[in-house]
Amino acid sequence: MKDKASLVAKALVRSGALKFGSFKLKSGVTSPYYIDLTWLLSSPEDFKCIVNIIAEEIKKIPTLKRIDKLASIELKGALLLPSVANKLNMPCVVLRKESKTYGVTGRIVGGEVKKREHLIFFDDLVTDGRSKIEGIRPIEDAGGIVDGVLVVVDREQGGKENLGELGYQLWSVTTISAIVESLLSSGDIAKESAEKILNYIRGK
Repeated sequence: MKDKASLVAKALVRSGALKFGSFKLKSGVTSPYYIDLTWLLSSPEDFKCIVNIIAEEIKKIPTLKRIDKLASIELKGALLLPSVANKLNMPCVVLRKESKTYGVTGRIVGGEVKKREHLIFFDDLVTDGRSKIEGIRPIEDAGGIVDGVLVVVDREQGGKENLGELGYQLWSVTTISAIVESLLSSGDIAKESAEKILNYIRGK
């Protein structure tokens, strides 16, 4: 497989999932870029590319960890996970952000988490890692064991370190700095924009 950062970068740019400008994040911080993987839904070729890369990354994990099931939380990670799980012939579940109060209630959708099952939690991005706990806790409350978190892009803002302190390993397909370096090399981003993003990551 070609360089992962290059493949992800091209897929994000072609699909329009990577945007440059000024964006207010959930944390309230303003970012010079924004990644919205829902845009992959309108670009089947790029969606397939990202799904294939994620699947290949997960294949590497069983050499280190036992995986019984994959999990994600709505919305963005959950849009990709079923396709990834299908490709790997693995079961998966999705966590609602809030419990459903009618029909089949609760937060876990698509099946159940059994006691002592080992799961990998998947999501699109990681910033500081705090939002991942929102999806991990219900799994653990059900008796599951979350061995680690896999994301497509690490925004390199403390997520790996923060999750590590809580006992969760973080795997990322690539990082935002690697994506920017790839786009700079291919001429798909202006040097000024690249430097703005890299300085933002470094806290300058």
